[in-house]
Amino acid sequence: MQGSVQQLFHHYGYFGVFFVFVAEMVGAPFPAETTLTFCGVEWAQGNFAFVPLWLAAALGNMVGSTISYAVGHYLGYPVVIRYGRFVGLKEARLKKAEEMFAKHRNSIVLYGKFVSGVRVLTPFLAGVNRMTFGWFSFWNGLSALGWSAFFILEGKYLEKLWKHYDVFLKHHEIALILAAGTVVSIVWVLFTRKRWAAKRSK
Repeated sequence: MQGSVQQLFHHYGYFGVFFVFVAEMVGAPFPAETTLTFCGVEWAQGNFAFVPLWLAAALGNMVGSTISYAVGHYLGYPVVIRYGRFVGLKEARLKKAEEMFAKHRNSIVLYGKFVSGVRVLTPFLAGVNRMTFGWFSFWNGLSALGWSAFFILEGKYLEKLWKHYDVFLKHHEIALILAAGTVVSIVWVLFTRKRWAAKRSK
């Protein structure tokens, strides 16, 4: 899956990023956090610029969320129940989530994107529960901007960390091999002595 997403990004650039996050929010099985982190790595390597990458991911998420909201709002609960199983929306799960949504709707729309599974479910709930489109768009927009920025920046940080780690390994390869060999030798000696002592005590 990640390989095909990588090819999509390389062929279609920012439009590919936009498309992936629209698709993810309407139920396509893309690993969104992993994909965003990968976007951050691509940015760190000079294949993307931050602002258009960030906007493509955030806008894709917003558009996909709006489509899911519209499905819940205009087609209603029965349709979501009937077809929701194809995207993991089982009736028991939906009813439980609906109870929580009724109490904390703004917070769930704002923070739900950071929880895998909740992110895709939230727009349907907002539509079914007739949350006003204005408030949904406001909280959903803030959430999409924060969520996408967080994981893109995480990807850049991880790429830098890996480079540092890679350089460290290259400069200390012999020392690390010797240290590992020493540890293995000590463990082997202790294990052998323990077995020998156990045999003598019998």
